[in-house]
Amino acid sequence: MPRAVSICLLKGGIGKSTTSINLARELAYRGSDVLLVDLDPNGHTTTGLGYGEEFYAESHLGDVLLDDGDLAPSELIVETDFEIDLLPSNDRIEQVESDLGGVMMGSARLKQRVVDPLLGDVYDYIIVDCPAARGKLNDNALYATQNMILPMRPESGALSGLEKTVKRLIQPAREHFDLEVLAVVPTDLRDRIDHDRPTRRLIEALVAKPNIASKLPNFAYTDPEFFEAVDDGSWEGELPKPGIRHRASIDASIRDHMPVRDYDESCDQLECYDELAQIVETGEVDR
Repeated sequence: MPRAVSICLLKGGIGKSTTSINLARELAYRGSDVLLVDLDPNGHTTTGLGYGEEFYAESHLGDVLLDDGDLAPSELIVETDFEIDLLPSNDRIEQVESDLGGVMMGSARLKQRVVDPLLGDVYDYIIVDCPAARGKLNDNALYATQNMILPMRPESGALSGLEKTVKRLIQPAREHFDLEVLAVVPTDLRDRIDHDRPTRRLIEALVAKPNIASKLPNFAYTDPEFFEAVDDGSWEGELPKPGIRHRASIDASIRDHMPVRDYDESCDQLECYDELAQIVETGEVDR
């Protein structure tokens, strides 16, 4: 089933672009035709794949959203070297926010002009890297995809960013259309989870809430009883390492403008991105 997915959280620096790039790449590696749409004005996905020139191009995605059908998205899409296509962001796309508020169906433009014409007929999956701020671009992404993946780093403000996303994006959107959270993805984790450090605090808080725990991929899930057993000294097994773990090759791959699969195919975290791709394919976490 063709599916569009927004990678979104109302907090910057939490791994949206890294997740978007590597998820799109894994879907392509599994045999699908994939379009990666960079809707973030920061353009980290665009520049992260090495398309800095396109980020400053004269024509851009904002023109597709605002003009009267004069520019087709296919005129801007770039074929990358990584089996995925990219619809780049642009340094002027932030200006589109206010303009979308003044046009007819301003929150439906991405769906009408990009997703509906391309999803199913041209691409099996469309992955949208979203802005970190509430606004018309995010409204467009959620309405166009109606599926979300929420990445989070174990840092101060991660849980409040999730709460803000639920209250300011998800709940208001669900008053108007169906919006499904496919997965909550802890990423760039470094600490052991038997110590009172950010990684443990994040994972323990997520698994303690059943509605969120059900959205954690298997690579990110830990039985809540584990923490009780660690604290009372009864845990005797191997320590779990939930989430996408920090790896130098993941950081280096972005610096070298490529997905981690193309930089280091031996990276053990590719298994996590593969499961994330399966979740997108099936539309749910399979526990």
